[in-house]
Amino acid sequence: MTVDVRTVTESEFPDWQRALRTGFLLPPVVTDAEVADRLANVDLARTLGAFDGDRLVATFRSFRQEVSTVGGGSLTADAITQVTVSPTHRRRGLLSRMMTADLAVARERGDAIATLIAAEYPIYGRFGFGAASWAAEWSVDVRRTGLDPRRSGRPEDGGRIDLSDAGEIRKVGPEVHRRLGGVRAGVTHRSPRDWAVGTGLGERSEPWKEPFYALYRAESGEVEGFVAYTSDDKWDDAKQPMNTATVRDLIAVTPAAEHALWHYVCSVDWISTVRSGYRAPDDPLPLLLPDPRAAKMLTHVDMLWVRVLDVVRVLESRTYPVADGLVLDLRDGDGLAGGRYRLDASPDGVSCARTTESADLAFDIAELSTLALGDESAVRLCRLGRVEELTAGAAARADLLFRTPLRPFSPDIF
Repeated sequence: MTVDVRTVTESEFPDWQRALRTGFLLPPVVTDAEVADRLANVDLARTLGAFDGDRLVATFRSFRQEVSTVGGGSLTADAITQVTVSPTHRRRGLLSRMMTADLAVARERGDAIATLIAAEYPIYGRFGFGAASWAAEWSVDVRRTGLDPRRSGRPEDGGRIDLSDAGEIRKVGPEVHRRLGGVRAGVTHRSPRDWAVGTGLGERSEPWKEPFYALYRAESGEVEGFVAYTSDDKWDDAKQPMNTATVRDLIAVTPAAEHALWHYVCSVDWISTVRSGYRAPDDPLPLLLPDPRAAKMLTHVDMLWVRVLDVVRVLESRTYPVADGLVLDLRDGDGLAGGRYRLDASPDGVSCARTTESADLAFDIAELSTLALGDESAVRLCRLGRVEELTAGAAARADLLFRTPLRPFSPDIF
């Protein structure tokens, strides 16, 4: 029987949810309340399923997203999520069919990029996606940090740390998070539902543990950052506390806020270990400690994947630190964004347009997807054989144009 790929109706959505949970190896059971909550926040016109007869055997969904770009601008993205294929229907091209259909509609709709968080690394490069940002996680041995155990955690810059609660975070958090997009590229916007679910409201399939919240206020009283963290309850045989604080969310838009919040978490009584949660790979956390070796890196992994759909909009949406011009020959096997483009950029402005001039660099659209937010090096991609340098020195010039002082980072998994 032919497997049909199409959008899902409201009556089919419970089966879609069960197929989704099956694909992610979760118990294939959903409640009526969970289905109703998801339906209220899902666009069925962007929810695809693969049907083998009456049985749903693959899932795919997308939604509108805004992603910060270099210099504080933003791009409209087709955010792809909840992609599964049931184990009985692997290797039949179902993902390719759903992805091809979604990207074509996204391009027609005018989305500049598509985004996703990859559960498995090897899958998405063949669709033009590239890893545009990475994430790291540290475990901090508080007793080895060298921080004065007598210090209170109070900032030394005139600011202050205040304990908070979920209601206040829902009020002040969105503006702090919005400002983060002006500091780093790759930050994906959070919807009102994201803030609600992230602070304990709404239906969820796993138990909720209420975190502790703290705000950093500058001397002016303005909120410049916040942290949410949980703690376990462990004591050793000598009645010594061995608790671990796990940071669930830490957003800071100034160095002062970042320093103060990390020092605060590392100074909470009874906490012997701090797990940082996912952070940008260049997060200052280790170097904020008198002994950086107290912070052991646990994870360094790809995070936000990007697929360029509109070359001109992507390259014109960001700022550039130097003046130069390059001709890029972009290959796109799906025919969505390939061609030859001339980029002329400087700190004063940028233009990008199709051209017939000889190319300086040639590469697949997936490589532009890794370069666009400033994290990857064209020189390194040349050494890997993924970028072809047609004009001597062009890769180094591209690095001067594209790379950024702060690495892009997306704090959120979607």
